[in-house]
Amino acid sequence: MPRAYAITAEAIAAENARVAGDLEKFDVSKVIALDELALREMGPKDVHLKILVASAEHNVDHAALADTLNIAEFRGGKIYPGNSAVGEVLAVGRDVTRFKPGDVVITHANGEPDAYGYPLRIWAYDQPDSIGWYGEEAMVGDWQILPAPLDCGLNLWEIAALPLRAPTAYHLWRRGLGIFRVKVAREQLARLNVLGFGGGVSELFLMLARHEGHRAIFCSGSPERRRHLEGLGIETIDQKRFNRFVDRDDVKAFSKHVKKLTDGEGAHVVCDMLRGPVFAAGIAAAARAGVNVSAGWQLDKSIRYDSAGLSVRQITLDHSHLETITGCGAATELYGRVFKPTVHREIYAFGDLPRAFEEMHQNVQTGIPIVRVAQEMPQSVETLVT
Repeated sequence: MPRAYAITAEAIAAENARVAGDLEKFDVSKVIALDELALREMGPKDVHLKILVASAEHNVDHAALADTLNIAEFRGGKIYPGNSAVGEVLAVGRDVTRFKPGDVVITHANGEPDAYGYPLRIWAYDQPDSIGWYGEEAMVGDWQILPAPLDCGLNLWEIAALPLRAPTAYHLWRRGLGIFRVKVAREQLARLNVLGFGGGVSELFLMLARHEGHRAIFCSGSPERRRHLEGLGIETIDQKRFNRFVDRDDVKAFSKHVKKLTDGEGAHVVCDMLRGPVFAAGIAAAARAGVNVSAGWQLDKSIRYDSAGLSVRQITLDHSHLETITGCGAATELYGRVFKPTVHREIYAFGDLPRAFEEMHQNVQTGIPIVRVAQEMPQSVETLVT
């Protein structure tokens, strides 16, 4: 049986007991453990994958911490996580026509879709019976994968950084821009000030904004990530200059700085987590009629804000989740042409996946963390392994 990483409610409880419920002391690596997994029998529309490379995703951190929901307990005591991977097709079911053995593909995290194609649940997280891709092999429906754009100009690690983040950024940008254009026509204001905070999704969001001719500003405490985006023509702000917005004076100083950068306008579209330490800063720095779109739901499930103040300023808050499958395909077309992600300097071995997540939890990585699962790579990607 192939090996795969799992998170159990029992392991979460044991680590919680060890740290007496103090999540600041919680060690995520003690909760994500290597297990064995019996793959289901192949169905007519299934694809058997060998996982080559995976990207570490923040929702696994939440699954381990059980800080927003104890999803392992909710799913019956154990989940096999993994929302983002690159794989090689080993075999296909009799009715599969889009893929063949030897093809290299990327996954997407869409679970059950609603009437408009948006996922109600996320694969390998809250979708019942879903098995993720932090393992050596997987059995998936053919609707869960897309052809990998191996000729896009990115290396394999960079491609592996994007299957979940790129569709999320693509979705956030088209929503944020679309909502702003409902309020302010292009004829009134063609070039927008676009602000993003911190991580991989915001980086890609700003790459889209920059590509479409807007002014893009990245606020991050990581010098490596700032340097990478500066090389793409994106302006940067060191978040540490403002003490990570721990009090009102820090927020005011940041807002003043952004307004100075933008000739008093502020940011017309802001990408943040819609909660947590950067939320107040993003709202304060927003321009009149600005739009604040969420890059995730980490840190907390609730927010508080001055609704009257936002109403007077015509500020819109937009809660987003994930793209449609069609949107995932559209985002994939932009790999290497628009999306050029910052990758953490260490490519983790499969056995080091728990450490990768603990270091993500500690926020000490220099870019998007990538885990090499397969030692032997297919010939089609050998030139992309650097």
